[in-house]
Amino acid sequence: MATPMLTPLPLDHGGILKPAFQSLTLLSTHPLATSSRLEHAHSLLLDLCAAEKALPQGQQLHAHLLKSHVSTFLATKLVHMYGKCGSLHDAVKVFDEMSERTIFTWNAMMGAFVSGGKYLQAIKLYREMRLLGVALDACTFPSVLKACTALCESRLGAEIHGVAVKCGYGESVFVCNALIAMYAKCGDLGGARALFDGIMMEKEDTVSWNSIISAHMAGGKCLEALSLFRRMQEVGVASNTYTYVAALQGCDGPSFVKLGMEIHGVVLKSNHFADVYVANALIAMYTKCGRMEDAERVFESMFWRDYVSWNTLLSGLVQNELYNVALSYFRDMQDSGQKPDEVSVLNLIAVSGRLGSLLKGKEVHGYAIRNGLDSNMQIGNTLIDMYAKCSCVKYMGHAFGCMLVKDLVSWTTIIAGYAQNERHLEAINLFQKFQVEGMDVDPMMIGSVLQACSGLKSRNFIKEVHGYVLKRDLADIMLQNAIVNVYGEVGHVDCARRVFESMKSKDIVSWTSMITCCVYNVLPVEALELFYCLKQTNIQPDSIALISALSATASLSSLKKGKEIHGYLIRKGFFLEGPIANSLVDMYARCGTVQNSRKIFNSVKQRDLILWTSMINANGVHGCGTEAIALFKKMTDENVIPDHVTFLALLYACSHSGLLVEGKRFFEIMKYEYQLKPWPEHYACVVDLLSRSNSLEEAYNFVRKMPIKPSSEVWCALLGACRIHSNKELGDLAAKQLLQSDTENSGKYVLISNIFAAYGRWNDVEEVRLRMKGNGLKKKPGCSWIEVENKIHTFMARDKSHPQSDDIYLTLAQFTELLQKKGGYRAQTKFVFHNVSKEEKTQMLYGHSERLALGYGLLVTPKGTSIRITKNLRICDDCHTFFKIASEVSQRTLVVRDANRFHHFQRGYCSCGDFW
Repeated sequence: MATPMLTPLPLDHGGILKPAFQSLTLLSTHPLATSSRLEHAHSLLLDLCAAEKALPQGQQLHAHLLKSHVSTFLATKLVHMYGKCGSLHDAVKVFDEMSERTIFTWNAMMGAFVSGGKYLQAIKLYREMRLLGVALDACTFPSVLKACTALCESRLGAEIHGVAVKCGYGESVFVCNALIAMYAKCGDLGGARALFDGIMMEKEDTVSWNSIISAHMAGGKCLEALSLFRRMQEVGVASNTYTYVAALQGCDGPSFVKLGMEIHGVVLKSNHFADVYVANALIAMYTKCGRMEDAERVFESMFWRDYVSWNTLLSGLVQNELYNVALSYFRDMQDSGQKPDEVSVLNLIAVSGRLGSLLKGKEVHGYAIRNGLDSNMQIGNTLIDMYAKCSCVKYMGHAFGCMLVKDLVSWTTIIAGYAQNERHLEAINLFQKFQVEGMDVDPMMIGSVLQACSGLKSRNFIKEVHGYVLKRDLADIMLQNAIVNVYGEVGHVDCARRVFESMKSKDIVSWTSMITCCVYNVLPVEALELFYCLKQTNIQPDSIALISALSATASLSSLKKGKEIHGYLIRKGFFLEGPIANSLVDMYARCGTVQNSRKIFNSVKQRDLILWTSMINANGVHGCGTEAIALFKKMTDENVIPDHVTFLALLYACSHSGLLVEGKRFFEIMKYEYQLKPWPEHYACVVDLLSRSNSLEEAYNFVRKMPIKPSSEVWCALLGACRIHSNKELGDLAAKQLLQSDTENSGKYVLISNIFAAYGRWNDVEEVRLRMKGNGLKKKPGCSWIEVENKIHTFMARDKSHPQSDDIYLTLAQFTELLQKKGGYRAQTKFVFHNVSKEEKTQMLYGHSERLALGYGLLVTPKGTSIRITKNLRICDDCHTFFKIASEVSQRTLVVRDANRFHHFQRGYCSCGDFW
């Protein structure tokens, strides 16, 4: 008789279970219903509960069956149902209570263990079957092989393979497919392929082909997988959704785009073009190949889209940096009625961060909170990153604080966020808190901590972190490179070198970091030595290493070495555009050959703002102000918008060419036409421009009316002009302001001291020098160098360390005597700012480093050849006169690069027009 227990529960699975229960109730009350028909009906209903994962309904049926005898057949169905519904405990209970079991019962129980992730229990059950002598069938092996696959038990899987062969199931399609999957996922792709080639090739089973294609995909053998797909097409085996999806997954990157398009063509010819899974795989394939227009076309052609469709397209747009297009599709997704899920929100947060759109990021954050998605850890991590990229540190910290659960990525992201936003101390403090959490540190986090240490310019912090890395054995090559780099940034070159030399294996980044370290710390000779050592290794210099080497040659004005590197770039096929072109322009300009800079500049087709600015600056340092202005006009005619640095280079060029009217006009254009707020450096340039033109009163009024506090550079420019134009009153005022504005720069003290010395105020000179000494500052010694036969020769003032020192001094004395006779040269001792006799002052002038370099050049180079000299300080007035006369008497071109600009001395004249 029927009982009330057969009343359907409120849960309705697609409207199927309710009528099914009603039909069973009617059958149970029918007078002609036989027990076999009832058993069959219960069996069908249990299968339906298993398929629909309707556990409450299945439990209701079980309770009803307990009122009568439960046959082995129905008990097996119950085990199967409970396994499919995820109620493993109930499945085990039914199985254990069975007095009689068939092979189907054992298989159902094993399947339940595998479905529930209890792989060891599944294998244990298999062994129990073997011990009890249960006759195995073709369905036993796929289940136990799945357990072996999950546990990577390839050895046991091979044993089971042997048993399957002995039992006569070695050629069963189901068993072979399970074996192929087991061998492939356990890393034995050769075993999987051997099984497929030896047994399965004769069978036209789509699942087998799918298994072996997927196996090759999982093993990273994309080409082999695609080759199998093509072979499958050739032998005429029908493809299904899984086939196309697996093959499209193999097209992983731009090099596979042609194959991907071929598969797309096959899909269009088949009846799978409307399949959402295949369409999603096509979108993913085109995304990985960078073909977003094709991905969008596939998306737009879909009859129906699921979450995967939208999210795959959105992710692809983000990965290909099409952020605004991604925003547009996100709006379309909302308009279509598809509610954004976690993946969609993640993509939109990422877009907001990449675009730096704080408002959009806050909107998405609000959406995540309203829809309960903010508790998701990945979303929390992405929010931290977004706020960091938008420089919104307050909300970044809030997002981190609101996360209930934090992983290593959370901590790494927040520490990186603080470091990138120059909140270095907060980054260090957070790292210390992280250590208390007891989680493992990874190299990426250490990299961010090192960035914070660099920002703080704290050598002690860096050493502590370095020690921590060594103690924890975290020093991989990337981290060692970062440590070399950060030591260089704080001027700890010796420590950087020790780390570099201790590295067992070095990559190009290691070499580049060390070379850049030397360049950054004004050690160009050491940088070039490293570069030439790099060329002797098997590691090929990259563009960054070559740019660093060019910077070193530019610092040394080493034209020959610069040309060597230029030739290397050409021989190795480097594209002379972008940063490389910028570096070449700068190198040739700083090596004294602005003509070569122009050649490089003119050869570049795509000129960016940096290149234009570099070329304007190159003209400026060589005193070609008119050319610099012409370049600026050409640049703006080509719709390239100048920035602060461009105007700085332009004002500098006007200042060093005496173009007063033009310089004042460009300062106004910068402020009013381009709406650029001047930096202190721009004001200093204008003051220098006015001062050099002897418009000292106008310069002083300009300083008084500045909207910002005058910097030391401003007062320095004014003070230097007061010395040249003998304005003692204004000079005293500028000196007083300069002493108050900058007490950490020795050059400013030296300038003040020299001005007092020029007026014979030796007591004031002594006071300034005592003040320097009290602040721990020293005058920067004059140093000049000259390149001869690919070697740099360096000279200090009154230097006698050179191997040919005696010959140099003799040559220089003879040449000075010649200049006095033929050129009328007379030493201008007023430019010696020491309280000594006139004779001593004369000898001091004769021992200036640039003259010693010239003496060596005259000694070792052929007559008539040009001589190029570089000096680290401004060339003095007397040496400037000396070089002018020397160029006329020697009939040579003398090129001197001092701290301010280039001087081209020819036939008794200088390119600066005595205006430096």
